[in-house]
Amino acid sequence: MKTPLKINVNNTGNNELYHPHVIALFSLIGMILLGVMGVIALFNNSITLSIALFCSSFLFFIGYYVYKKFKNTILGSIFVLYSLYGLMFYLIYTGGVEQTGPLWIFVVAPISLFLQGFKYGLINIALFVFVICIIMFMPTDTVTHAPYSIEFKLRLIYSFLTVTALSGLYEYSRERSYKSALKLSDKYQQLAHYDPLTELVNRRGALAILQQEKVRISRNKEPLSIILCDIDYFKKINDIYGHNAGDAVLQELAKIFTDNVREQDCIARWGGEEFLFILPQTSAINANVIATKINFQIQNHIINYKDQKIKVTTSMGIEQFNSTKSIDEVISRADKYLYHAKDAGRNQIFPKF
Repeated sequence: MKTPLKINVNNTGNNELYHPHVIALFSLIGMILLGVMGVIALFNNSITLSIALFCSSFLFFIGYYVYKKFKNTILGSIFVLYSLYGLMFYLIYTGGVEQTGPLWIFVVAPISLFLQGFKYGLINIALFVFVICIIMFMPTDTVTHAPYSIEFKLRLIYSFLTVTALSGLYEYSRERSYKSALKLSDKYQQLAHYDPLTELVNRRGALAILQQEKVRISRNKEPLSIILCDIDYFKKINDIYGHNAGDAVLQELAKIFTDNVREQDCIARWGGEEFLFILPQTSAINANVIATKINFQIQNHIINYKDQKIKVTTSMGIEQFNSTKSIDEVISRADKYLYHAKDAGRNQIFPKF
């Protein structure tokens, strides 16, 4: 069967694993915290450290501004993450206050994994470890930097890698849980918007598509028509051949419908034996041409079910949208035309063109 118009459904609140509002809040808190620490360093006459902290605070502010102004979560997180890395490199290189600067690196692993995700977070952390190893292990007589004992360096790196492993395990579990929940949510959305018997969009799904199409035609003024189709004497089919035969008829007609429309069209099981055709960029006159073609094919089609040959016909009502008609009004008018077709003897299409 052809794929119908896509239903735009919002699920799970926001479909993002890394919530941008949390990133913005982290940027704001980091900016304030680094600014306060910069002021404290300034009062302690640690001018260089104070400047480094103020610069990092400013970069956090840029990350926050980029998100708030341009809603660019990726660029905002890059400013935050790499300004944090730069500050860590500075603290390791200088030693910070009383050689305690390197102790701040333990915030890097969870923040990297949260901002960048499991895969890219680990790549960034690997690069970070590579750089800090260069800084700590390069000879002090080549480049002057804060001296650390070999035991301190190794234990710092081992401890950092341990924290990274634990943070990575948590992030990996979080991503898997999120993806499983999203997959389950998508499955429920499918069940909520599709008819399991005919595999067509159901009434709820059709209404969602009509809402989308109504918004679209209000912008581009293109025509949009619907066809409301009903199987004639469907109750008799169930009574004579059984409900399983009725289901087979519905499935067979659903296939005929989808084989005779365009990719951008949608066929929905509107309810019971009724079907709704949603035809974008189609006037009522052209919708009548489509309906006539389908109606002719159905009345000349034989449905074989358990050695029984079943013939059916359909009645159809057509209506076109315009800027003044609501969805309910258009469906109601198509329904009235459908009943005109039934009153006229069935196997009819109304209005006549």
